[in-house]
Amino acid sequence: MLLSTFSGTVLEAGIDEAGRGCLAGPVVAAAVILPPGYKHQLLNDSKQLNKKQRELLRKDVLQDAVAWAVGEASPTEIDEINILQATYLAMHRAIAALTHTAEYLIVDGNRFKPYGAVPHSCIVKGDGKYLSIAAASVLAKTNRDDLMEQLAVEFSEYGWERNAGYPTAEHRRAIATYGPTHHHRHSFTLLPEPLSAV
Repeated sequence: MLLSTFSGTVLEAGIDEAGRGCLAGPVVAAAVILPPGYKHQLLNDSKQLNKKQRELLRKDVLQDAVAWAVGEASPTEIDEINILQATYLAMHRAIAALTHTAEYLIVDGNRFKPYGAVPHSCIVKGDGKYLSIAAASVLAKTNRDDLMEQLAVEFSEYGWERNAGYPTAEHRRAIATYGPTHHHRHSFTLLPEPLSAV
């Protein structure tokens, strides 16, 4: 079972992102503050869950959290400042949108750009260790999937409702056939060379 706290502070926010490796769409981050001593038997890293489980857990997180927020950085911002800096930007936007000021941040991964004077710790594979990071991973993933499904209505050729903008063979074939959209990250390698490899 995942742990409820790292720092022992009451307003500890877990931070995670979704969509860093995608070819299209924004990078989305979430920040979640759970109640002290919170427990949940099923909450886990969103990558270990199926869509139905993530949707059910999203409802629990939204209902149980002391505070939660989602932030994003657009494909244009990703192209302008690079994906790492855009990920930090999305995380900072999520933290800033919290209705309670976080006293401590625990961030999934091994790197983070400090948010003001708020102390933080980076935790590798933290979404499989701490409930608040797992909760953030669920919110980031479900919010981003919803957004890509909405975009797929207008841009149906790319299969975003299935691949969420990740570099699947289907997605790359569509880019080769129809070209990139303004939702694509033009600083990324959208097509491998040679094209016959797609």
